[in-house]
Amino acid sequence: MSGEPLRHHGRFSYRPITDRDAWRWPGNTNLAIYVALNLEHFEFGQGRGPGIAPPAPAGEPDVLNYAWREYGNRVGAWRCLELFDALELPAGVIANSAVLDHCPALLDAFVARGDEIIAHGHTNAARQGQMTRDDERRMIVESRQRLAAHLGQPPKGWLSPWISESERTPDLLAEAGFGYTLNWAHDDRPTPMRTDHGRLWSIPYPQELNDIPTISTHRVSMDEFCDMIRDQFFELLEQSRDQPLVMGIALHPFLVGQPFRLRRLRESLRELAGYRQAQGVWWATPGRIASHVIQMSSHD
Repeated sequence: MSGEPLRHHGRFSYRPITDRDAWRWPGNTNLAIYVALNLEHFEFGQGRGPGIAPPAPAGEPDVLNYAWREYGNRVGAWRCLELFDALELPAGVIANSAVLDHCPALLDAFVARGDEIIAHGHTNAARQGQMTRDDERRMIVESRQRLAAHLGQPPKGWLSPWISESERTPDLLAEAGFGYTLNWAHDDRPTPMRTDHGRLWSIPYPQELNDIPTISTHRVSMDEFCDMIRDQFFELLEQSRDQPLVMGIALHPFLVGQPFRLRRLRESLRELAGYRQAQGVWWATPGRIASHVIQMSSHD
């Protein structure tokens, strides 16, 4: 009815960015920045395809899109690992549990660096928001348990395949023991979310500085994408003088791991990597960011 309040998700209240926090990130820094690398695996010939190029006709295996994605696991991700090593940058590795069946050595290589592993469902061939409650709960729990068994400890954070949620997803994540989600891209600061099982933190995850929507969907060039990264960094660094902020860079190795794109990414990240604690920059992972805000909130 006209004039009535619109339906609301109820997970958090409105808070303007001008309502500033007084605390700072570790080392008295202002801007927390992280690189997120997505490791994904798709079922061949079944389920939702990646759709980088127009999909194959029904009944025909989508070899083009499948192989394009697979390049990321076989080549691109390893090149990104070498780049992060060279620049001494931590990474938040967002991984389908199906990676453990397909290419566990790739996940192990990032674990050996000390990178954070973030749960990303079982496979991006399925949309979480279309599952029944029981199926969604089972998928969340099994994804967490499989990664925990392989890593020796459960992952703290979650990003849904395709960032697909049902209305119950935050409740199921908190119930399963997750401390934070990357699904919501509504702020430059972490946000506590209300669930049926206590607080779940939303850590900012980018939809603009994200190579899939930017490069693949909007057809932005790699030069433009790297300009976006640079401009975002310096603008947020300036804004963060008044309050602690978060900047994420979301990457998929089948895109940025292509040699011509990797070259530009290396140049861009090399410039940003020169900014460290002395310049007010904290290179982190989503899990470290979540741990810090949980600590700060306990003092409130």
